[in-house]
Amino acid sequence: MRILFAGIIGRYPFGGVTWCSLMYLLGLRDLGHEVCYLEDTGECIYDADADAISEDPAYGTRYIHDALAPYGLGDRWCFVNYDETYHGWSRDRLREYCRDADLYIDLSGGCWFWRDEYRTIPRRIFIDSDPVFTQLAIAKGVAWYVDFFRQFDHLFTFGANIGTPACDVPTEEFTWRSTWQPIVTRLWRTDRPPARDRFTTVMTWKTESFTDVDGNKDREFIRFIDLPARTAARFELAVNGPRELLREHGWSPVDAMRVSRTADAYRDYVQGSKAEFGVAKHAYVAHRSGWFSDRTACYLAAGRPAVVQDTGWSAHLPPGTGLIPFSTAEEALEGLARVESDYPLHAARAGEIAQECFDASRVLPRLLETAGA
Repeated sequence: MRILFAGIIGRYPFGGVTWCSLMYLLGLRDLGHEVCYLEDTGECIYDADADAISEDPAYGTRYIHDALAPYGLGDRWCFVNYDETYHGWSRDRLREYCRDADLYIDLSGGCWFWRDEYRTIPRRIFIDSDPVFTQLAIAKGVAWYVDFFRQFDHLFTFGANIGTPACDVPTEEFTWRSTWQPIVTRLWRTDRPPARDRFTTVMTWKTESFTDVDGNKDREFIRFIDLPARTAARFELAVNGPRELLREHGWSPVDAMRVSRTADAYRDYVQGSKAEFGVAKHAYVAHRSGWFSDRTACYLAAGRPAVVQDTGWSAHLPPGTGLIPFSTAEEALEGLARVESDYPLHAARAGEIAQECFDASRVLPRLLETAGA
C-alpha cells in the first residue's frame, strides 16, 4: 500500500515530536508499505539555532532530512512552506505520488489543507494526539475547521475515553476511535543500566496553543510540587518552565531544549533515566480523557518504569507493575516507593507492557483495519 503521512517535524523540530512521526513511518514500512512524509501546515518553522519563528524554512527542512536520512527516508519527504514553496519533493513529484496513493494519514495537523492531490486519495484518516483541545475547538463551530474534519473517513485519538460516558468532552457529529502511539520498540530497548539514579521527564510547562482552555500542565504540576521533600526518590525535569521555582522545591530542572534538540538526544535522555515521573495537562485530567503520553510509551519501551498521572488511561492499560497511575500526592509517593523497592521487577514489566500494548506491529495493523485500509 502507498501511504502519504503528514506530521509536524519541521514546524516543531524537537526530539519527542520527531519520534511521533518517525515511528509511524518506520512501523508502516516494516509492515511492507511504501511511505512518504508530508508537512503542509501553512505555518512558519521554529528555528532552534535562532530561537525564533522563521520565514526561512532552511532549519526545518534540514532538520527533517537529518531526522529521516538515517532510516533510509532522506529522499522521501515534502515540506510545503507557508509561502507555497516546495522543499524536498517538488509539487509535481508529490502529485504523482498522490495519484497512486491508497491512504492519507494526518497526524496532529501535519496538514491543514485539502489540496486536490490529497482529496483524491481514496482513504483519509486523522490522528488526534491532543484530545480534549481538538474536540473543544471543533465544538466552537468554526466553519472551515469543522469542514476540515468532515473530509476524513475516520478520526482517531490518543484519548481512550473520548466519545464515551467516562468523558464529558462534546464530540458533536464526529466519531472518534481510540488508538495509541506506535512504538518501534527495537529502537528503544537497551541493556544498558540507567546513567542517572533519577526519575525524569521531558515536559512543557505551558503552551501558547488553545489559550481559551485552561488546560495546561502547570496547573496540575503545582499540586505535586512539594513531592521531592516527601520521598527519598530523586528527580530531574527537562522543562521549559520556571526553573528557579522548581529548583527550590527539589526537582533539579535542566534545559528541555538541550535534551530534545535531536531525536537521538531525546532517546539518549530517556534511556539514561531510571524511570519516568510524569504529570498530565489539566484538560486531560479534568475531563478524564484517557490520554496516554507517547513519551511514557517510549520510557516503557526502553525498560524504564513510569509513575504517571491517571487521566483515565488506567481503565485501558495494565496498571500496577512497571506502569503505575496516580491521582493524588499520596498515590504518587506510593508508586515511587514501589518502583524503588523492586526496580528490576518494574523495569522488566515496563518493557513487556511496551511490547504488548504499544509495539508498532500491534498498533498499526489495528489502525489500518479500522480504517478499512
